[in-house]
Order: sequence, then structure tokens, then C-alpha cells
Amino acid sequence: MRFMARAPTSPTPEAVALQAKALGERIRAARTRRKLRRMDLAERTSLSRSTVEAIERGDLGTGLGAYLRALWALGLEQEMSIVADPGLDRDGLSLELSAQSKRVRVQRKVDNDF
Repeated sequence: MRFMARAPTSPTPEAVALQAKALGERIRAARTRRKLRRMDLAERTSLSRSTVEAIERGDLGTGLGAYLRALWALGLEQEMSIVADPGLDRDGLSLELSAQSKRVRVQRKVDNDF
């Protein structure tokens, strides 16, 4: 059996790692407030207990789908609708507006005299 080597990855920015860890901690807090064991959450999400542990650690190697399943099982999926919401992207909106103002074209009168 042949195994493919994993492609080298660039180091994770510290801010990203901290956000993942914070998300994992919030998921753990939600689980414990609901008095669920990790095994209970694993059964509700059809994930393994070790995957639930990885989510709670904020492991960046864990797939986004696993995080979304955990949030769904805890009744927190509605909050995901504000993640990367274009209406809340102040930088993107200002760039879009500044780009629109630069793209104004002056109409030229066409001279069809031949």
C-alpha cells in the first residue's frame, strides 16, 4: 500500500490558532452547560469522540464540517450566518464603494462622419 506524503504547509498565523482555540473553548462550554458528555455530542453529530476532543482543542486539522455539526447539535448554528457576512464587511464595502467611484466613464460623442 502506498501512502502519499502530505503537502508541506505554511505556519499557521498565531491569530488564527487563537481564534480556533477560542471557538473550541466556546463549544466545550456550550456542551458542558447542556450537561452533555463528549460521547453524547459525538453520537448526536455522528463524529468520533476523538474528533469532538479535537474540536474542543481548536485543532485546525479538523474539518469545518465537524465544527458545523457540533454547533448544529448544540443549537448554535444560527450564529454561523454572521460569519463573513458581506453586509458586515466594512473594509470590503469601503473598497467596493471607492472602486465604484473610480470607474465612472465619460461618454464620448461618436463622430460617424466619413
